[in-house]
Amino acid sequence: MKSRDSAAFPALLAAALLGCVANHAWAQPESRQDRGRRVVYEAVKAVGGDAFLALQDRTETGRIYSFDNGRPAGGGTIATVYTQYLTPAPGKFSVRIRQIFGKNQDEGGFLFTPDGAWSLSFRGASPLDNAEFATYRDTTLRGIFYILRQRLDEPGISFYSQGGDIFEHVPVEIVDITDAAGATVTVYFDRNTLLPVRQTFRRRNTQFDDFDVEATSFAKYRDIKGVKLPLETRRDRNGQKIFEMFVESEEINKDLRDELFTLPANLKILPKGK
Repeated sequence: MKSRDSAAFPALLAAALLGCVANHAWAQPESRQDRGRRVVYEAVKAVGGDAFLALQDRTETGRIYSFDNGRPAGGGTIATVYTQYLTPAPGKFSVRIRQIFGKNQDEGGFLFTPDGAWSLSFRGASPLDNAEFATYRDTTLRGIFYILRQRLDEPGISFYSQGGDIFEHVPVEIVDITDAAGATVTVYFDRNTLLPVRQTFRRRNTQFDDFDVEATSFAKYRDIKGVKLPLETRRDRNGQKIFEMFVESEEINKDLRDELFTLPANLKILPKGK
């Protein structure tokens, strides 16, 4: 006759085996894809989580610097940049951006919409060259903050971890983010804060039949109503600085009016490049 202990052994063995299976599954190394996705979604939390995802518009005021062959082209321009997020559409430019120059916002600027882009001045509105707008659109679509806000649910988008590294004395997690069209941006996230500190991507240069490498760095984050955004942005192309912006003030969710992003009916439309 079997003892109570011997009768219970099969059940105990089954439980132990299930525990081993569970422990083995738990101990499986994280795949590159899973690690990349985890880092990116932790970055969403780092920049504000639901507050960031509910971001409707931004108003940044500061000084913009442009560069020619790495050298400053002038002393910088005071600018106000208005950004309004639209309903996301896969691979589409789902945002409206208005840049206005001058302390009194009276020195012209630019307007970018899903339908086109214009240079604005007292003379009128001049449509941007198609190639120039395509470059701006591509830069925006591959911008990490645009991706986090607008593209995470996009069909075909994927994440691949390149592992950890040290960038400018900061431990980082490096993730490749690729969309359905095969466009990739490599993003460096601060391992401690999970905030983006740098991104890079390649773009084909049709003039020289090769590739340009564009890198953007972000610094001095500020919490604005629960959303963390960088006050300093720098962009390099092929190792040479081409753009910097130092934000002095920033506001979010100001319910920006449509007039900011619409060409006035009486505004003269100039030929391209004028």
